[in-house]
Formats: sequence, structure tokens, C-alpha cells
Amino acid sequence: MSFIFHSGRLLNPLENLDTTGSIKVDDEGIIETVVYGNEAIAASPDDRIIDLKGQILAPGLFDMHCHFREPGQEYKETLESGSNAAAAGGFTGVALMPNTKPVIDSPLGVAYIRHHSATLPVDLEVIGAMTEGSKGEHLAPFGKFSSYGVTAVSDDGSAIQNSKIMRLAFEYASNFDILIIQHCEENSLTEKAVMNEGLFSTKLGLKGIPDVSEAITLSRDLLLMHYLEEHKLHDPLKRPRYHVAHISTKAALDLVRKAKLDGLQVTCEVTPHHFTLSDEDLFNADQKGNYIMKPPLTSIENRNALLEALRDGTIDAIATDHAPHASHEKECPLDQVSFGIIGLETSLALTITELVDKKVITLSRAIELLSVNPRKILNLKPILFKKGELANFSIIDPDAQWIVTPESLKSKSSNTPFLHRSLKGRARGIFHKGKLHESASL
Repeated sequence: MSFIFHSGRLLNPLENLDTTGSIKVDDEGIIETVVYGNEAIAASPDDRIIDLKGQILAPGLFDMHCHFREPGQEYKETLESGSNAAAAGGFTGVALMPNTKPVIDSPLGVAYIRHHSATLPVDLEVIGAMTEGSKGEHLAPFGKFSSYGVTAVSDDGSAIQNSKIMRLAFEYASNFDILIIQHCEENSLTEKAVMNEGLFSTKLGLKGIPDVSEAITLSRDLLLMHYLEEHKLHDPLKRPRYHVAHISTKAALDLVRKAKLDGLQVTCEVTPHHFTLSDEDLFNADQKGNYIMKPPLTSIENRNALLEALRDGTIDAIATDHAPHASHEKECPLDQVSFGIIGLETSLALTITELVDKKVITLSRAIELLSVNPRKILNLKPILFKKGELANFSIIDPDAQWIVTPESLKSKSSNTPFLHRSLKGRARGIFHKGKLHESASL
């Protein structure tokens, strides 16, 4: 059976495409026909016609920062439940961080994910650990990772503190064009801390995380990159590539801006919760556990700096940092709460509600941040709306109004600060691997 996606808004920033049109996909999931305007595509009795009625057909969204907890903590999330949450949120692919139990610090862990994800509706890319056990002491086997198709490494949740190890990581990764993804945190400043350091942490009597912690580690890493560049201590065709995970402060953004101007290969991502919320929201919340994450929700000034960085193009991608936890890990004393929230099913809607509708960015730019750029940063194949290309679509209704409830979520966990919030914009489904997966009626 072929599929005809009729009369949609074809929106693909990679091709500078934003127009009304229709696409026919054959029974093997290959694009057969693309027409623009109101021209109809001839259909046979066996074809399924999906009348988009002007809804958006976009290149499949991709989240480059997720935690699916398997292996080791399947009570929070599994590869299957996480994939279902991703599909419901409009994502056709995600990249999984390695801090599972055990840590994915060898090809064996990569093979496990690949084997158990083959039949799932979305692509699961694996980010390998930067060091053995993510302990920051001995580098993981980047070369073996590369041979298994791994394009990035990270000790997410645990920044490398030793500068010598970090230098070696840059040098080793550049040999294989592997991206280094850093969770920027100076651990000595954040030990036993819970939330952003400031007025609201003082009022709550909680130990605070100073926002300079992020910039200190980032500054160290960029100085190392500068040093390696200036002293030509690498093959000029194999330069280090570096990505800042969940950037959250003005100081860190300023460092990224300067690094880009200096010609370093540096990119960064922001999460929807960081461009939407602040530590004041945590202070005023009833269920405070769902507002605790790393990096923490910070000041309104830092949040405004993130919005400006989205406007001016400093930020390269939007990523969820989807981090499921069971209810008992969130509904407990605040100094014992597990860090992180889920985000796959609210990311698109928060981007439309908080950024597009408020004219921070355009809808085309939103698709670039949610789909095109994450794939580009990870050296993944781009998605094109052309005959002969594999069909990989997200179907988006930018005007859909909905309320986030535990019952509406496909994730095994519901630890989100956006419960019971009314949002605008929702994925109606995805088409990937030759199959249509509907999130809502089409």
C-alpha cells in the first residue's frame, strides 16, 4: 500500500522549502512523487490518502539528548516506552545518553541498543561514554565506537574534571571525527546542591548551584580547544568538535559566541524547560520535585539570555534531556530528589507556544532547531523531500490546543512541571520506516 500525503504545508528548511504540496510514498517507504500547489496525485484503490488540510509535513524531528534508562532502570523507562513517547511527540529519531546501568562504555552496549531497537518506530542513535564507567579517569574506546557507527561521546551528568583527560579526549575524538558532548559543571561548586543559587534557594533553605559552575568548565574546555588549534597538535583535517549540552546561562552563551567567532567547531543546545521556566517557578510550585534538574532552572535574566540566543542564532538545537523518574524519586524531600524531567511529548508544543507564537523564532527556524541541526551536528543523513529519498516525516498541527495530563503521556514516567498546562501545537503522527504511526486522528 502506498501513502499519499495530500495538501499539506511542506516545510523543510534544509531545502528552503515552505509551500503547499503533496507527497506520495511507495510501499517500501520511498518518496515516489512530490507535487507543489493544489495539484492532486493520482491514487489507486489500494492507496491510503491522508488529507493534511494544511497541516505541516516536516522532516522527522530528532532529539539529540535523551535517557531511556534501559538497560538497568526499566522501571523508569524502556527502549519501547521511550520510543512510543518520542513518536507521540513527533520525533522519528533520538540519541541516547550512555548513563545507563551499566554505562554504555563499550561496543557491547551499543550492540544491545541496536538489537533491541530494530523494530521500534523511531531510530535510536547511541552516544558512547567518554570515559570508562563515566568516571572521568580512563577514556572509553572511541575507535571501536566509531567502527560501530557511534558519532558522539559524552559523560552526560558527570563532566570530566581532570584537564589532562579532557585534552586526551579532544585529541582522541578528532582522529575519528567524533563529537564531544559536555555536561558543563564544576563539581566542587555543586556537591549536594539542589537548585540555582540565589534568592529562592535561600528562601527555601536549600544549597544552591552557582550558575558560574557551567561557565567554568566550558571555559576550560574552550581554552584546551584553542591550545590544540594554535599549536597544530592535530591533523588540520581532523579538528576537535565540541557540543555544549543543555546550556543555561548568559556567561556560557557569551563563551560560545566568542568561540564561534574564533572559528572553533562549537555548537550548543537548549531545553524547552530552560527557555520556559526559572527558579521562581520552582519556588512557587506545589510539586517542587518536578522542577529540579541539572543544570537547574536559573534566573529570569539567564532565561532571557537564552531567548536572545535563540533569536540571534547562537543556539544550534533544541533538545529535551528527556529524563524519566518514578514518582517516589520525585515525591520526596527536595535534597533527595532525582534530577531531571521528561520532555519528548511536550517539546514541540513548548517550542510553538513559547517561541513561535511569541515571535522569538519562526516556525521554519523551529523545525531547523528540532530536526535539521541535530542531525547535522551528529553527522547523520539529512532528510530531503525528493523522489527516491526515504520518507521520514513529522505531521504537525501548529494550532492544536491540548492539556498535558498523566493519561496523555506515553512515557512510563510523568515527572514534568508542565502537567495540567494548556499548550498549543501537537504532532499528529510520524511516517518512518515505511509505516504511519498516528498520535491523533488524521
